[in-house]
Amino acid sequence: QVQLEESGGGLAQPGGSLRLSCLASGFTFSDYAMSWARQAPGKGFERVSGIASDGNNTYYKGAVKGRFTISRDNAKKIVYLQMSSLKPEDTAMYFCIKHRGRGIDDPSDYRGQGTQVTVSS
Repeated sequence: QVQLEESGGGLAQPGGSLRLSCLASGFTFSDYAMSWARQAPGKGFERVSGIASDGNNTYYKGAVKGRFTISRDNAKKIVYLQMSSLKPEDTAMYFCIKHRGRGIDDPSDYRGQGTQVTVSS
């Protein structure tokens, strides 16, 4: 069965960095686009970044563009989210998302349990 295991969350100071990882199993990782999404308390679920199956096409939400970088290692079946210049408004539960196809615009079908990111001094 599809499993998505996030890690790397924690407490960071404003301006700091964190790297999230998502280890995938149960499907042919290199055949599917992946994304990271987040949900802050009292706010909606929003996609922050996505990457096509071959890594050649990416998406970033405007608020994170230039600060976050998504990448993937198809051999290791891991998708990463490098987060830099963190802001308190980045505080949220971050989820790894699997899409139904190779492109970042394909619908999603699975998500992980999430990893908490808290940005505070």
